Amino acid sequence: MRAADGSRTRDLELGKLALYLLSYRRTADHSRSLAFAVVSSKSFAVLIAVVAVIGLLGFGLLSKGEASLSVGETAPDKELQAIGSPGAGKIADYHGKWVLVNFWASWCGPCKSEAPALESFQQANEANNFTVLGINLYDSTDKAIEFIHHYGLTYPQLHESGGDDRKEAYGMTGFPENFLVDPQGRIALIRRGPVDASYLDKTVAPLIGPRS
Repeated sequence: MRAADGSRTRDLELGKLALYLLSYRRTADHSRSLAFAVVSSKSFAVLIAVVAVIGLLGFGLLSKGEASLSVGETAPDKELQAIGSPGAGKIADYHGKWVLVNFWASWCGPCKSEAPALESFQQANEANNFTVLGINLYDSTDKAIEFIHHYGLTYPQLHESGGDDRKEAYGMTGFPENFLVDPQGRIALIRRGPVDASYLDKTVAPLIGPRS
C-alpha cells in the first residue's frame, strides 16, 4: 500500500509540474504576442505620421515659413540660368508685366498635374501683358528639359540646381508654389500649392485684367 501511495503521490506531483510548465509556456507566448502587437502598433503609427508629413510637403501645405513673405512686398529676385536658351534671367526682366512665378521640380507629382493648366492659361493671356515664369529648383537641367518637352511648355523657364536661397526668400514649404507679381514687381497673390484651371480663371485672371 505504501508503495502504491508513493507512486500515486509521485504521479500527482509530476502532473502538477507538467500543468505548471504548460501554463508558464502559454503565459510567455501570450506576453510575447502582446509585446509584438504593441511594437507593431507603434511602428504603424510612426509610418502613418511619416507618410502624412511627406504628403504635406509635396503640396506645400505646412505652415512653417508661410508668413515670411506677404502680399504687397517686393518679390525677391535673383539672376538664374535660363532653360532652353543661352544666358540667364530674372523676374525684373519682365518689369511692366504681370508675372505668375511658378516654382516646380520634375519629380513633384502636383507639378505634373498643374503644368497643362499653366500652359493653357499662358496661351490665353500672354497677349495681355502677362507671362508665367517657371523656376525649376532642386533638379537637374536634363530632367527639367525633359519635363518641359513632355508637357509642351512654352513660357520662359529658369533653373537652379540647388535652391535653398529661393526657398528661404519665398518661405517655401514644398512644391509647387505660385506667386503672382504685379507690373511694379510687388507680390499680388500667394498660392502655396498647385493651381488648376478653375483657380487661374477665378482668382488670377480678374487681377491681371480683361483679355485683349
